Amino acid sequence: MTRKSPQTEPALTHIDAGGEARMVDVSEKPATERTATAEGRVVMSNSTLDLILSGNAKKGDVLGAARIAGIMAAKRTSELIPLCHPLALSKVVVDIEPDATIPGCIVQATVKVTGPTGVEMEALTAVSVACLTIYDMIKAVERGVRIEGIRLLEKKGGKSGHYRA
Repeated sequence: MTRKSPQTEPALTHIDAGGEARMVDVSEKPATERTATAEGRVVMSNSTLDLILSGNAKKGDVLGAARIAGIMAAKRTSELIPLCHPLALSKVVVDIEPDATIPGCIVQATVKVTGPTGVEMEALTAVSVACLTIYDMIKAVERGVRIEGIRLLEKKGGKSGHYRA
């Protein structure tokens, strides 16, 4: 495997010339509309999925609680990820689709802002916390639940343009 020369390697934006972590200065960047969508999966047994869908989980409405948790997490991303900028989000949507073929739930979050930096971390945080909330609410029934495949699906806006996985 050949290594690229340092001149052609992309720079890590959160590391300064001395190798120290830093928050990126976005003050010169224009405020543009930016969106990001992320997804993840919560894999469980059919019987646990049936319990969620019947509304008989011991802790209550699993999917409703997970949606709210994901929205709250997106809004608090800068408190959780040290170098993220606090953003005034204009939209957060968390969708959870039960899927018997997994079996489990597919969690997607779409986040929107008009600002100088993107919202990929907010979308990823929303998905992560929604998946964790599903786990928390069903762990008494099934400890072997897996959270998988958390990833960015799409981002729009900003200098780097449109990305789709």
